[in-house]
Amino acid sequence: MSFLVAAIDFHETRVWAIDADAKGRPEKIVAGDPQGYFRHLHAKAGNPDGTYRDDNDEYWKSIAESLGKSDGILLLGHGNGKANASHHFVAYAEKHFSDVAAKLIADVRCDIDDLTDRQVLRLAQQYFGTEPDRDFGDSRRGE
Repeated sequence: MSFLVAAIDFHETRVWAIDADAKGRPEKIVAGDPQGYFRHLHAKAGNPDGTYRDDNDEYWKSIAESLGKSDGILLLGHGNGKANASHHFVAYAEKHFSDVAAKLIADVRCDIDDLTDRQVLRLAQQYFGTEPDRDFGDSRRGE
């Protein structure tokens, strides 16, 4: 079985296979920004009027296609309500990619900006019960 974990925000999604090497890099999917909203510091929530609106469907579609090859998906997002990109993705997947929506195991809210790649991978391994056994007394894992 292959399980994936995806840390989703409105600008970028990082995707790992949970059996991946902890030192490896995740697959990155970057949202297109044709209007240049992401580069303006004064624009809140990705657009000048400060409200959240759906990003372009190409971004959500590329995420769904990337996650579709797995048996189970753990989503990590941050924020509440309209500010949580993972909620937007779940709604998009349920409407347009029902096969991907059926593979969603959980949508967990956490501070994805402060988690390192290794921490995200370990969190997913703990969630799915596939973390490596500890074989040192100081909680290091076998390497």
